[in-house]
Amino acid sequence: MTLEDLRLESGLSKRELARQSGLDFNTVQRAITGEVISLNTAGKIARALSKALNKNIRYQDIEGLNIGR
Repeated sequence: MTLEDLRLESGLSKRELARQSGLDFNTVQRAITGEVISLNTAGKIARALSKALNKNIRYQDIEGLNIGR
């Protein structure tokens, strides 16, 4: 599932996902649109989604994340 799919399933708004991830709204928006994000950012998003969905989600499970090397 994509980040947007998981976000919608969780019922979190983009702003709430950003807040729960400890990230800026624009950073979450960039992740959703497929722009490059850091591994640290991907991990924070995955942890917030895991908590919201009450299941283990790894950043590797989120389709379409563009993690910079």
